[in-house]
Amino acid sequence: MLTKFPGSKKPHSSLRRRILQGMLALPAAMLLSHSALAASTAEVNTTGLAVTDSTVKVGILHSVTGTMAISETGSVQAEKLAIDQINAMGGVLGRKIEFIQEDGASDWPTFAEKSKKLLVNDKVAAVFGCWTSASRKAVLPVFEQYNGMLYYPTFYEGLEESPNVIYTGQEATQQILAGIDWVVKEKGAKSFYLLGSDYIWPRTSNKIARKHIEKLGLKVVGEEYYPLGHTQFNSVINKIKLKKPDVIYAIVVGGSNVAFYKQLKAAGIDMTKEKPLVLTISVTEDEILGIGGENMVGAYASMKYFQSLDNDNNKKFVEAFKAKWGKDIVIGDVTQAAYLGPWLWKAAVEKAGSFDIDKIKAASPGIELTTAPEGYVKIHPNHHLWSKTRIGHAQLDGQYKVVYETKELMEPDPFPEGYQ
Repeated sequence: MLTKFPGSKKPHSSLRRRILQGMLALPAAMLLSHSALAASTAEVNTTGLAVTDSTVKVGILHSVTGTMAISETGSVQAEKLAIDQINAMGGVLGRKIEFIQEDGASDWPTFAEKSKKLLVNDKVAAVFGCWTSASRKAVLPVFEQYNGMLYYPTFYEGLEESPNVIYTGQEATQQILAGIDWVVKEKGAKSFYLLGSDYIWPRTSNKIARKHIEKLGLKVVGEEYYPLGHTQFNSVINKIKLKKPDVIYAIVVGGSNVAFYKQLKAAGIDMTKEKPLVLTISVTEDEILGIGGENMVGAYASMKYFQSLDNDNNKKFVEAFKAKWGKDIVIGDVTQAAYLGPWLWKAAVEKAGSFDIDKIKAASPGIELTTAPEGYVKIHPNHHLWSKTRIGHAQLDGQYKVVYETKELMEPDPFPEGYQ
């Protein structure tokens, strides 16, 4: 017998039908992430950041003009892709990410000025940015003074550790030492010519490289530096030909790479013959796109990521990247490390249950990302990432073929004993 609720003109069967319809909707609702059940803004933002009930603002700070644009454009693209994907999943703590982009313009004081704007005026919850160590050193006092959070994507010289920075690229021991060990063991290298752009990262990296080479009982037969944007390398190439090193250890950065590798080839140095062998820690696939594969073929690079990595995470990443930015786009080490930044920040925010910077700092160590294109990463208490080191061999098509990788993840050690 059907009954009615008091005051209702509809039979009980109609109410039951509506209840059943509601229950059918539950599985879809249950698929929503926990972050979709957004806590109040007052709970998750106690320090006045740019967070509302529906949005959170972050900063993107890279050079999209000047000599470093050739290197940094990929980082901007990667960060925007990650933000799009996170937003498609429901955002962070139920809030969609909005970004404010600033141009560092390959100028270190400009980086400092723009970082202050993002933190003080825009009150962003995090900044994804910088490339050169000079730009990072310029903004670091700003982030520490105003308690901002920077996700820095570039492989760098180490010798730094800040609670206000997550370093998503490799530090020197993970890239420099492992790379030199490989070329000595596998190629029998005994002499090196060190070459770099004239600023913090190349000079400090080559200082570490020199110490390691000499510890191994081997020789550095030359060391030269040139300003960013420099395009005349014929003089140093002639010196290299006279010294006949086994390895040219190259840390030339940005647009200067185009001139250097074209002039190297024009001078008759065929890198496919490996006499001398070229080992770089600065030329990613992004730079090769500007240099030309025909001018890089035969060189080796020591990094943690190459676009050619054969794993499911990377295949999905490369497919998504090309779908957004074009089928002819390439992806290098720093671009991939930049892609990790928004994901690691999202994980820290959700672990902390808050956008507050101090809570993000505390929550970050131990965070793991199993979906990283490079395979797997984990944040160390020193705010660097555990990662593998790989050696890539440059091919004519502008890609690197992976010829070696460390078996285990390398623990980050930004202050290695004996190399400071």
